[in-house]
Amino acid sequence: MQMTPEQRNLMRQRENMRRQTITREADAAVRDSGLQLNAQERARFESRYIQERRRVEQSLRQQLESERQKEIPALIQQLRKEFQIDEPGKSPVTKPASSPKLQK
Repeated sequence: MQMTPEQRNLMRQRENMRRQTITREADAAVRDSGLQLNAQERARFESRYIQERRRVEQSLRQQLESERQKEIPALIQQLRKEFQIDEPGKSPVTKPASSPKLQK
C-alpha cells in the first residue's frame, strides 16, 4: 500500500503522540509506585511497565475481537430480517436499529 507523504507524516505524528503518552504514563507509574529509583532502575521499571502494558492491551484487543465475533452472526441475522423483501416490488423495510446493550 502506497501512502502519500501527508499520510506518512500523519502516521508518524500519531505514533509520536502515542509514544509520548506512554512515556508520560510510565513516568506517572514510577511516581505512583512511591519507589525511589536511580536512573538505571527507573529505566528498567519504565521498560517493564511498557512491556506489560503492551501485553495487557493485546489481551484486551483479543477479548474485544472475540466478543465482536460472537455478536456478528446475530447482527447479520437481524439485518437480514430487516432488509428481507417479502413481496416482489416492495422495497426493504428499514427501521432504526437499537442495540440491546445501549438500552438501559
